[in-house]
Parts: sequence; C-alpha cells; structure tokens
Amino acid sequence: MADQVLIVDDDRRLSAMLAEYLTGNGFRVQAAETAGAGIVEIARLSPDAVILDVMLPDMDGFEALKRIRASSDVPVLMLTARGDETDRIVGLEIGADDYLPKPFNPRELLARLKAILRRRNAGTNGSPRILRFGRLEIDPASRSARVDGRDRPMTSYQFDLLVALAENAGRTLSREQL
Repeated sequence: MADQVLIVDDDRRLSAMLAEYLTGNGFRVQAAETAGAGIVEIARLSPDAVILDVMLPDMDGFEALKRIRASSDVPVLMLTARGDETDRIVGLEIGADDYLPKPFNPRELLARLKAILRRRNAGTNGSPRILRFGRLEIDPASRSARVDGRDRPMTSYQFDLLVALAENAGRTLSREQL
C-alpha cells in the first residue's frame, strides 16, 4: 500500500500542488490548513509522514511539532518561508526529521520525503541493511557509501540516485521512477 502523507499548510495553492505532485509519485495525500486540524488528522489517520509549515494561523509549526512529538514519532519534514538558520536548527532540535526552506523544488521535497521514509523503514526491519556490489558498500541508514572501505562523499541527490539504482539492480528504471 502507498505511503500516506499529511500536508499541514495554510497555503491552499501550495498544498494542492504538493498533493498533486506526491499523488503522481505514488503517495496517498491528505491536507490540513491549521496546526490544530493537522494534530487531529495525525491521530485519526496515523500517516507515514507529515509535511509541516512553520507559519500557521493558529499556532506556529514549532509548537505544533512539540504537540505532535508528545504523542507520535511520525516523520516530520518542516517547511518555512523564513530563511533564518536558527529556525532550522530549533526545528531539528525539537524533533523535525528534515527541514526545507521555501521556495523549493518539488523534486527535492520528494527526495527528502523518500529519504525520511527509507530511514524510518530501515529502522523497523530489525537489522541494518547494507547493500553490497563488488567493492561498493552502501549503508542507507547512515547515508554513506564506501569503495574498498573508504568513504566516498556525494551530494544527497547522488546518494538517493545510487540507492535507487542499487535497490533495483538489474532492472531498467524510467526517469520518473528514479
């Protein structure tokens, strides 16, 4: 079954655009326009992930995140129009799994969302999953890749692409599937 994502953002246009994009990429999507409604929906739906805006009409996203964390460990990706580094740090410190400043590329949001879900799913399997191909070793949990035991630095996008190819070894994938 497809992962379910809850979008909590008062910007209807952005929520609709994200819902359409995520649905087109295999997710089930629900939306809430206020933090209070989002918290209720999290309890009702038990989504696989939440996309939470920092600036909401009834309470800020930081307070909403604290309330979410009081009862749920659902992965949360926070969005903000504020460019302040301190906001990003505070969000991560109080329990956000990732943070993305607006404006953003929907593909980047999708990649970050998939990464959050991979980390969550890797933790539920019981044992860490290491992908090995000859001299190459990929550890999705720590987001590291090694050749002959030596770390190979790469961007987040490169790493996500490497994991997608490794998990689908021997299969032909379209650009959309990647």
